[in-house]
Amino acid sequence: MRIGVVFPQTEIGPDPSFVKDYAQTAEALGYKHLLVYDHVLGAGIEHRPDWRGAYTATDQFHEPFVLFGYLAGLTSELELVMGVLVLPQRQTALVAKQAAEVDVLTGGRLRLGVGVGWNAVEYEALGEDFGNRGKRSEEQIELLRALWTEPVINFKGKWHTVTDAGINPLPVQRPIPIWIGGYADSVLRRTARLGDGWFPQMAPNDAAREVIAKLRAYTAEAGRDPDAMGIDARISLKTDSPDIWRAATEAWRDIGATHLSINTMGAGLSPAEHIRQIERYAKEAGGSVKRNA
Repeated sequence: MRIGVVFPQTEIGPDPSFVKDYAQTAEALGYKHLLVYDHVLGAGIEHRPDWRGAYTATDQFHEPFVLFGYLAGLTSELELVMGVLVLPQRQTALVAKQAAEVDVLTGGRLRLGVGVGWNAVEYEALGEDFGNRGKRSEEQIELLRALWTEPVINFKGKWHTVTDAGINPLPVQRPIPIWIGGYADSVLRRTARLGDGWFPQMAPNDAAREVIAKLRAYTAEAGRDPDAMGIDARISLKTDSPDIWRAATEAWRDIGATHLSINTMGAGLSPAEHIRQIERYAKEAGGSVKRNA
């Protein structure tokens, strides 16, 4: 099980020195990947009294592709992971181009997690249709892989047309791995048919074991190898107990997670304290962070 960190998007602040120090510390400690959340716009809630979204305009988000371009030159081994990019609110060919560039600049260290999102405010502002985002994402995944593997393509889908064109340079990984986030049964089936891995966001318990078993069954039904399906789970360090951290880590290992991302957000930490917390996990709970492969 490969252990990485969740980049503390909403709490790291705008100072690039903390962004650099966080990523370089994670790499030096032996963490295998850095996972980044994505939102383009936050909703103002002054005139939205019934807002129930997880984030608002007061929550800061670094733009993932620009961030990864910055980190490409500051790290040498750390895998950079979108966890997840809200794919249907973006132009597919542009995502293909941006992802390929990050993969080239990092020497093949990008893993593209994608999802359909929940924030209709972003879709409106970016000029994309919120209502058909699930089905459209499937065509997007098909097009992304075509653009990443062939220098020139002809593609005609329901929502996309590419006529005798391609991106250059192509990525190092052909294709770049695509992992999928979400919980609906339709998302699990989409992951089974199209994804290289899945991002569960739940506790490592019997319910998680059952959902992963269902995903593996769907993968087999789709004619694919269920053992090849990656699972990138998460644990929160909000509870200040290395014993709990260790137990959760081992529980995910027992369930069969291939990757684990530790999340330090939600505990009221400063940027410097986020860095100290990943140091603490590696020392007191990670144990084999450097040995995980």
